Amino acid sequence: MYVSYWQKKTDKSSVVSYNDNKIVALADATQILITDVNDEVFASKAMGDGVAFKLKGDTIYAPASGKLSVLFPTGHAFGIAMNNGVELLCHIGINTVEANGKGFTALKTQGDYVIAGEPVIKLDLKELEKTYDMTTMLIVVKPNEKQVVFNTPSDVRSEEVIAKII
Repeated sequence: MYVSYWQKKTDKSSVVSYNDNKIVALADATQILITDVNDEVFASKAMGDGVAFKLKGDTIYAPASGKLSVLFPTGHAFGIAMNNGVELLCHIGINTVEANGKGFTALKTQGDYVIAGEPVIKLDLKELEKTYDMTTMLIVVKPNEKQVVFNTPSDVRSEEVIAKII
C-alpha cells in the first residue's frame, strides 16, 4: 500500500509532516460529537459519520491533504478527496448557504491540491455569528472501505491530529 507524506513548512526551521492516514482539526475550536449538532441531517449521520466544531477562529484549514474536489461558490462548504480514496466534506455553519457567500472568502479554488493545515476559507466570524449557528461539520462522505476513528471531543487547535484512518 502506498502512503504519501505531505509536508508543510511552518517557519524557517520546522516542517510538519502529515500522512494520508491522519485527519487534523480544521480550526481552533471545541470539537463536539456530530450527534450534538443542531441540524437533523448532520446529527443523524445521514451524510456520513464525522465530528463538529464550535469555532474559536476565523480561518478554516484543510483537515487533510488531497484535491479540493468541491468548493461551493458561496464558500460555505468544500470537499477533499484524499489520496487513499477517503472523501471528506467540511460544512461551515448551519444554513449558511443562505448568506450567498457574504462573510466567506475562498483562499483556494476547486481542483487545487491542498496540504493538511493549509488555509482554505477565511470567515467574518463575528458577522456570521449574528445570523447563523457557526457550528462546523467535518463529515466522512466516502470512507472507501476504511474506518475513521475520531478522538474524544475536546478543545483543539488547527492542525492537531483529531482522527486516524485504519
